[in-house]
Amino acid sequence: MARDTEGGKLVLVVTTGTCACGLPLPSVIETFRPLPIEPVPGPLAFVRGVSILRGIPTPVIDLGALLGNSAGQATRFVTLRVGDRQAAISVGAVRGVREIDSPTLRNLPPLLHGTSNDMIDAIGTLDERVLMVLRDSWQLPEEVWHGLQDTGKEKKPCP
Repeated sequence: MARDTEGGKLVLVVTTGTCACGLPLPSVIETFRPLPIEPVPGPLAFVRGVSILRGIPTPVIDLGALLGNSAGQATRFVTLRVGDRQAAISVGAVRGVREIDSPTLRNLPPLLHGTSNDMIDAIGTLDERVLMVLRDSWQLPEEVWHGLQDTGKEKKPCP
């Protein structure tokens, strides 16, 4: 688990439904109000579609669906660096930047390795809630990016 400070990890804490999640601060680009989303066909339920963010077609990921929870009302987008690309995560609320100390975080138990495409780095607690911290280097499946390219080729101009 990567450390950002001597005592812990700096994360942007977001919530979706009853779930709290820590997004590694070095991966966060910005937060903003949700923009229109164009649905894209595909087998991945957590991909809500694509939105144009600062001129870049960007996949929008439903954090609740990604973590296996029901989707909540999205009131914010958080743009993240995902490798050399960007993705937007739709969340219910942005709670702020927190340093999560080492005793609060526990490495992912062996039983949970391989879940969520190895996106979760650690599990901890935050104000009596379970906090899941995403990995710094998680990746979206390549089929998401290919789906965006295919959609762009087939897209017809709006009337």
